[in-house]
Amino acid sequence: MPEAPVTTKPKPKTATFAETPKFDMPSFEMPKFEIPNFEVPAAFREFAEKGVSQAKANWEKVKAATEETTDVLEDSYATASKGAADYGLKLIEASRTNTNAAFDFAGQMMTVKSLSEAVELYTAFARKQFEAIGAQGKELTALAQKVATETVEPIKEGMTSAFKKVA
Repeated sequence: MPEAPVTTKPKPKTATFAETPKFDMPSFEMPKFEIPNFEVPAAFREFAEKGVSQAKANWEKVKAATEETTDVLEDSYATASKGAADYGLKLIEASRTNTNAAFDFAGQMMTVKSLSEAVELYTAFARKQFEAIGAQGKELTALAQKVATETVEPIKEGMTSAFKKVA
């Protein structure tokens, strides 16, 4: 195969410029201002120092009160969690008791021979369940009140104590 001739483009000529003269920038110096030395009045200095020491003391009080309050809230949360778990267990126990009673009732109903016997059995079951559910309700209410008191009372006392320390 014949090779194609290689053509080169001529390089463009660069224009030469005369060197531009350099200008010297005038130097500016910042004027020096004399700050007068003056003495802070002793009363003002004492007032400022007293304010700083009071701010530090107040900060320490607030910090201590905040830490105490945090501890009280953590303890109350733990108490509430335990109380909620106890309440849940009590609910499960009541449900299990009621479910077992319902299955026992269903088993007894299977052996009924007459309608009067079924009505008598149902009446006895209903009375027994009404009493059991009433007792369970009282027990759950007492437990809920106990948990609420055990949870809220330390918060109330802790907050009162913390605010007294800060004040």
